[in-house]
Amino acid sequence: MTDIQHVDLEDSGPVDVTYTEYGTGRPLLLLHGGAGPASVTAFAERLAADGFQVLVPVHPGFEGTERPEALTTMSGLAQLYSTLLDELDLSGVTVVGNSIGGWITAELALLGSPRVAGVVLVDAVGLDLPQAPIADFFSLTMDQVAELSYANPDAFRIDPATLPPQRQAAMAANRAALQVYGGTTMADPTLLGRLPAATTPALVVWGRADRIVPPEHGKAYSDALPDAKFVVIEDAGHLPQLETPEKLHALVTEFAKS
Repeated sequence: MTDIQHVDLEDSGPVDVTYTEYGTGRPLLLLHGGAGPASVTAFAERLAADGFQVLVPVHPGFEGTERPEALTTMSGLAQLYSTLLDELDLSGVTVVGNSIGGWITAELALLGSPRVAGVVLVDAVGLDLPQAPIADFFSLTMDQVAELSYANPDAFRIDPATLPPQRQAAMAANRAALQVYGGTTMADPTLLGRLPAATTPALVVWGRADRIVPPEHGKAYSDALPDAKFVVIEDAGHLPQLETPEKLHALVTEFAKS
């Protein structure tokens, strides 16, 4: 079921959040990365089949949705989703985020919402680590992105020129929204130093073959978060929910049900 929730934010004003709900049971908020909500749809369905109520919001500005001019940061998106949980009156929520969704999830953990029981960061961007820099995403072709994103790139390559014009336009808009929220570096130099203030239990999951955001970032996240566990999936890259969904599913469900 897809719905729209009107959310009023003090800093950004009113925002209409489009979200899709899957299943019933323990609440889980699943936050997509720059690849858009389609990159987590199958994973949401898998979790719903295992007894979760899964909410997948579309970050404003993605997939043709409206983005208020004042909503430009990951912390702003975290505040948006914290308020969304309030308005939907959900509690005991596990928040799972991939890539920029993981960055938003980290910011949500820092908000300390009593509605959030735990967070799962999956190959999250956000950290500024000069010794292990994030790939310069906006300088890469789609083929190069695939090469760096997967343990088995050939299984996931997409030629944008073969896609319908409407889909090409949506991908371009998603890319523009991604740059607004994450900047060209996809990192916040202050985030690492702020993470020790988070008290929410965390699971940090990384694909060993991630060459968009090297595994050193996962170790840094888990070391900085006070209550965190770090797990590496050996045969996955930047999007384990697509490449090794069964392994990520097992990790998420064990964490969420513990």
